[in-house]
Amino acid sequence: MSFKVKTLIAAGLALSIGSTGLAQSAGPPFTVAETGKGFYRLSEAVKAIGGNNGTIVIATGAYGDCAVQTAGRITYKAAVAGKSILDGGICEGKAALVLRGKAATIDGIIFQNQRVPDGNGAGIRIEKGDLYISNALFRNSEQGILSADDPSAEIVIDRSTFQRLGRCDRGLSCAHSIYIGDFGSLKVTNSRFEKGNGGHYVKSRAGRATITGNSFDDTQGRATNYMIDLPAGATGVISNNVFVQGQNKENYSAFIAVAAEGRNHSSAGLNIHSNSASLAKGVSRNTFFVADWSNEQLRIANNNLGRGLTRYERR
Repeated sequence: MSFKVKTLIAAGLALSIGSTGLAQSAGPPFTVAETGKGFYRLSEAVKAIGGNNGTIVIATGAYGDCAVQTAGRITYKAAVAGKSILDGGICEGKAALVLRGKAATIDGIIFQNQRVPDGNGAGIRIEKGDLYISNALFRNSEQGILSADDPSAEIVIDRSTFQRLGRCDRGLSCAHSIYIGDFGSLKVTNSRFEKGNGGHYVKSRAGRATITGNSFDDTQGRATNYMIDLPAGATGVISNNVFVQGQNKENYSAFIAVAAEGRNHSSAGLNIHSNSASLAKGVSRNTFFVADWSNEQLRIANNNLGRGLTRYERR
């Protein structure tokens, strides 16, 4: 099986969790697994765990709820993957989940319809601590995940889907499908990005980035920019991804951008290999696979580039 087929299969698995028309739970929808106690508000379940380790199981249904985690290590888990939805709820004018505890894990949850006046409404706002996400779906919001800075922490995303996210309008700063601040590291694997509404699909200021085995399908994107933007520079690896650039771009000058806004982190040895990149059917233009402002030695090899693409440009 080719790497491209395997990548698309992995992306398809992430997409398969998106269900709608779900029946609401008859009882309390948020249950702390360790005690078996149920709550009608997500914030009350978070408060019950406090600074401890715990798991909140979210029943099947759509809930216009939100919560702020300020301590502890909490897992937010769908009772059935893809059938628990946090729909439109916003805490602190930021996100459905605002996280600044020690760590949070997200498993099988859908985040949708998060919007706020400043244009940065997110499924998750991570301000501090580690974040681990699997089997999640982020859709129809201004941002999927937005972070502050925590150079001591890591963000890991696996088997998840990001669709109809991002924006660059109303004279506000752009929003992106994923926008990570100065975290220690970002890892994104086996996930799918599609149908962006503006901004970049992955924008990360983390010092280390691992972005492997994902698909970036921009064929139905609207006024989008880069597929991957590492604006402050980064080391790490970008490999075995499939990229397709669509027609409707605000900026089509590159697929991957490195250190476009400064060189806060070294990019020496950043390894970009074994990816497939092409223009969508009917799109005719010239562009670059990698645009680099770092003035450092990147490793770019064994990428399968379609018509109109040039491997590299130093800017």
